[in-house]
Amino acid sequence: MSYCGWCGKDRAEGEHGQCDRRLNTIDPPRFCAECARRMVVQVTPAGWTARCSRHGVFGSAGVTG
Repeated sequence: MSYCGWCGKDRAEGEHGQCDRRLNTIDPPRFCAECARRMVVQVTPAGWTARCSRHGVFGSAGVTG
């Protein structure tokens, strides 16, 4: 199962076009796409990092974590 990184709902349910636009522009994901857990997100001038307690750290280009 895959979840929306912005709203945390199942990708198969509903329309996620607005969520995808937000994620593809400036906003980092707020929910893990693998388990839908809320992630700890840190935004810096260099980019962002998002940490899932189960699946680890994700980051934008230029940010390592």
